[in-house]
Amino acid sequence: MSRIEATAATLAARFGGRAVGIAALPGEIAIEVAPGELVAVCKDLRDAPGLAFEQLIDLSGVDYLDYGRSEWSTAEATSTGFSRGVERAPRVEAPASEGRFAVVYQLLSVSRNTRLRVRCRCAAGEPPMIDSVTGVWASAEWYEREAFDLYGILFRGHPDLRRILTDYGFIGHPFRKDFPLSGYVEVRYDPSRGRVVNEPVSIETRVTVPKVIRRARDPGAPGEGGNA
Repeated sequence: MSRIEATAATLAARFGGRAVGIAALPGEIAIEVAPGELVAVCKDLRDAPGLAFEQLIDLSGVDYLDYGRSEWSTAEATSTGFSRGVERAPRVEAPASEGRFAVVYQLLSVSRNTRLRVRCRCAAGEPPMIDSVTGVWASAEWYEREAFDLYGILFRGHPDLRRILTDYGFIGHPFRKDFPLSGYVEVRYDPSRGRVVNEPVSIETRVTVPKVIRRARDPGAPGEGGNA
């Protein structure tokens, strides 16, 4: 049995339905944990001898707004070619009890040379909230501040939850998928006032990738062998 298989078997035996396996790349393990079980499961992942994930090496937020939905709806697009208008898989809806945001934890067991990805979805509602794991891994403190700053996710029990990447007085959370490309506020120097001023943004938000639709072709037709 490989190290990955042994770890998967240990996870299944210890947590059962508390930690559900989700899609992962070959040679990797990923599990999903319910919000109410997050801290308890993380403590077991750290302390159990057969797991021993001593380090949290990364933490990030995820915004599932419009997950699985293409940018443009069109009846003329085909399933081939290079285009943002091609046919795609149907939109995947989250259960009603789950919100659009999730937090993903990348764990490392130094003693066992094994990695694990843990995902926990925030409950539905605004603002999104989830328990802090700073009491399990101290390295989570700044990572959780980044997720709060960029996604607006609130971490219950965090000792110092405040912005860490954006400037003082920044409005909104720039990694949310509905955040405008130009932001909400623009900053400029006003010579008449002799200082920097913040004003509502005057740039119109627009899609910056051209809409390209390629119609289906007859492969046997002359001159139709390649992509245009």
